[in-house]
Amino acid sequence: MSAVIFPLAADERDREKDLRARFAQFWSTATGDPRTVYDTFISATPFAEGVSSEQVETGSVRGWWVRPPVAEHVGVILYLHGGGYVGGSAKAYRGLASQIASRTRRPVFVLDYPLAPEATVPAVPDAVMAAYEWLRANGSEQIAFSGDSAGGGLSLVTLARLAHGSRPSAAIAGVVFSPWVDLAFTGASMKDAQIEDPLLTYEYLQAGARMYLGGADSRDPLASPLFGDLSGLPPLLIQVGSDERLLDDARQYAERAAGAGSQVRLEVWQGMHHVFQVNVADLQTSGVALDRAAAFLVEAFSNR
Repeated sequence: MSAVIFPLAADERDREKDLRARFAQFWSTATGDPRTVYDTFISATPFAEGVSSEQVETGSVRGWWVRPPVAEHVGVILYLHGGGYVGGSAKAYRGLASQIASRTRRPVFVLDYPLAPEATVPAVPDAVMAAYEWLRANGSEQIAFSGDSAGGGLSLVTLARLAHGSRPSAAIAGVVFSPWVDLAFTGASMKDAQIEDPLLTYEYLQAGARMYLGGADSRDPLASPLFGDLSGLPPLLIQVGSDERLLDDARQYAERAAGAGSQVRLEVWQGMHHVFQVNVADLQTSGVALDRAAAFLVEAFSNR
């Protein structure tokens, strides 16, 4: 399949350069618990105007509802956050979720799934399935999945499980940002010296994979959806930057899903870093990408 390539404008190139300098400053000076530092970094994404949030804690599900000021009556979005399976939280991702909620006019539930090394495969994907079932039990008949990085991978794991399950699925679409789909590290971009990923290193991903896998095979589809059955999936949109280690994760997944007959759209944004959508306050490109992601989701809800 062919990807849609979005070139980087000259003025955006300067803004991206300044942003990368700020990344370097933050990560070189940040101290404290790694999970807290990561949440501080991610929570810089601003809340969209008028969006509210509400914490949820039940016996089986924890997370945050993020609700637009005016919501459509049909459809919710289940968002799975990134963090390499070892970090990230629903609370920190409320800003990004609010940008999606505002643009789609749909409520977004951001799940707090258990993190590694405390939890591994299959406990983590099972926790996502439990959240999906909780949404169904509470009246959600149309559920779109979205997520970034590790959460993007989890979204695709769950969509494959639902596609080949024994009961009709309420999943109507998936939108993932820079998904991590290959914990066997078969993509060439993982070690490509020409890629200058300002946020992810090969070593960081390897460490996260070891903790998350536990004793599981790195090619187990519950950990690496790239190696699963990719037929029968709902419509998918994958967005990825050209300057990131997970570039080939996105490319390979899109190719295999399309080859299996699933409807998938791949967008490669030139000069962009890992999960650049979080930087909507700094880059026009981030807002444009989120607009496209929201339009894809709205169309999927309408078609259903």
